[in-house]
Amino acid sequence: MMMALDKHIEKVLFSDEVIAERVGQLGSEITSDFSGDSESPVFVGVATGACLFLADLVRRIDLPIAIDYIRAESYGSGTVSNGLPRISFDLKLDITNKHVVLVEDIVDTGNTLSCLIEHLKLKKASSVSVCTLLDKPSRRKVHFKLVGNGKFYSGFECPDEFVVGYGMDFAEQYRNLSYIGVLKPEYYM
Repeated sequence: MMMALDKHIEKVLFSDEVIAERVGQLGSEITSDFSGDSESPVFVGVATGACLFLADLVRRIDLPIAIDYIRAESYGSGTVSNGLPRISFDLKLDITNKHVVLVEDIVDTGNTLSCLIEHLKLKKASSVSVCTLLDKPSRRKVHFKLVGNGKFYSGFECPDEFVVGYGMDFAEQYRNLSYIGVLKPEYYM
């Protein structure tokens, strides 16, 4: 089904079928890694970009889990992170001594992720793992450190292009695309 927004996309990087298959693999891997634990992990979605990924991922986790959201803002309305993230919406759940899986849409510079991990550490999480759909190691500026025996799960390595879809936006648009694509420069320049 063509959407009106499809014509704004230069190329599709990851189709909905490819995403679904990879999310299933990540779900199995996380289920296997946490199945021996007595404590149920808390999945924390980073709002708003990770909403679709989080929803699909947790449905592939075969464990009792809790879900919460956190929001860190570092982009404003632009396309380049301003590098100074702040927590603008905090957790409702108490994560003291809990395993937390932070679910991100994309890890870029590492600034936001580093800030979120530190925040969860201060809230006394026993471990913090990160599950990101996209990883852009070419843009990394901050080396983040996971907490406890936390692991880094990555769906796909992403080229250094401006991507939208499957929860990721430009100026709050394009989140509802079922795939991840590269936005044509004329729509964000």
